[in-house]
Amino acid sequence: MEWTSLVETEIYQPNHQRLIEELGEPRLREWVLQMNIIRAFEEKAEDLFARGLVHGTMHLSIGQEAVAVGASAAMQDGDYLLNHHRGHGHCLAWGSDVRLMMAEFLGKETGYCRGRGGSMHIANVEMNNLGANGIVGGGIPISVGVGLSIRKRKTRQVCLTIFGDGAANEGAFHESLNMASIWDLPVIYLCENNQYAMSMPVQKAFNIRYISQRASAYGIPGLTVDGNDVLAVYDAVRTAGERARSGEGPTLVEALTYRWKGHSKSDRQAYRTRDEVKEWQARDPIHRLAHLLDMSEAEYEEMVKKAQAVIEDAVEFANASPEPDLSTILEGVYA
Repeated sequence: MEWTSLVETEIYQPNHQRLIEELGEPRLREWVLQMNIIRAFEEKAEDLFARGLVHGTMHLSIGQEAVAVGASAAMQDGDYLLNHHRGHGHCLAWGSDVRLMMAEFLGKETGYCRGRGGSMHIANVEMNNLGANGIVGGGIPISVGVGLSIRKRKTRQVCLTIFGDGAANEGAFHESLNMASIWDLPVIYLCENNQYAMSMPVQKAFNIRYISQRASAYGIPGLTVDGNDVLAVYDAVRTAGERARSGEGPTLVEALTYRWKGHSKSDRQAYRTRDEVKEWQARDPIHRLAHLLDMSEAEYEEMVKKAQAVIEDAVEFANASPEPDLSTILEGVYA
């Protein structure tokens, strides 16, 4: 793919057939399964929360699976991930063990953070997944430090930082992109634009057509893609990664997508209509890839059942796992 300008005025359209031939249908069928596992995880999470088995709150990414899978698939072993509070799908797509994620989600000792992180702070440091962040835009400035570390160590690693559209109006966004651009740091800034920062629609929060247009202020490329098209996300993030590895610095990629559920479980969703939700549900990212691959209904349903079985196994593992010992409550708090 080619970058046409610093300020994109249209949504990037990938060559689907070329990408299908390049990636191969077996790998893309794995992506369909992976997206179904993410959705099944989120659906089970909602069920567990409703039954009072999950404490605090949580943020579901149903409808946004293509961003997580496409972006993660474009990265390489050893790269870094920083994401946000709606991050279950990102963590799963990065290659995390579903069992350990579910254990963390239910606050068990066997979880990735020994049950201390929960829904909003799941991390897998061994895979360079530095975790989610409950602070809006909280991972963006951390990515500058990661990028500087990569540059000082002279490796070919890249840091992928995922954040929502609301974070693009935080001061940390502007400060971080400015510094990363000055130092040509190997960071990909991926804005997961799901149309609402809590209840604020992007049309009222920005006086530009695309968030990616802000890249021009920092002299870096900006590109907007259909975030419900996993191939488009993959192609854009891969290209941004190639730029970063060659020393050309950061890129801002905006993925237009939509969350089918509320901002959090306390969200009554009075700010949008049912028709709007249905319109976006008709653009289901999982069905779109399955359609591109000419998958039969029977084959697709088999994948759905397989994904659900993976999640049920994870729930069994989590339920059988021990609760954290109260005597260890201060471990990891003080250095």
